[in-house]
Amino acid sequence: MSSISERQEISLSYLEQLFNKLRRAGLVKSVRGPAGGYVLARPSHDIRISEIVLAVDEDIKATRCSSVITGGCMSKKARCLVHDLWEGLGGQVYNYLNSISLEDVLLGKGLIR
Repeated sequence: MSSISERQEISLSYLEQLFNKLRRAGLVKSVRGPAGGYVLARPSHDIRISEIVLAVDEDIKATRCSSVITGGCMSKKARCLVHDLWEGLGGQVYNYLNSISLEDVLLGKGLIR
């Protein structure tokens, strides 16, 4: 994991937190022993990027509205004028990330540049 930490320029402790979340989501499995670490729990073509993003607690939305609060994003629980626009964008982002597999990213194929 230290090589990933160095290569991606993120702290080892943060990387460990991410892998714990990925493990709890069933995306990776931990392997014990001297050559231990993590391996994918499913083939890379079966893992969607949206699953990874959601597993590490990143929201895929473009509004400030909470899914817990009913109503809207404004102080009187009203929806702002562009609420549906941003909510639609969040849906498009999710659909895009859900259309891409981890294998696609690793192979660099089918990605919008």
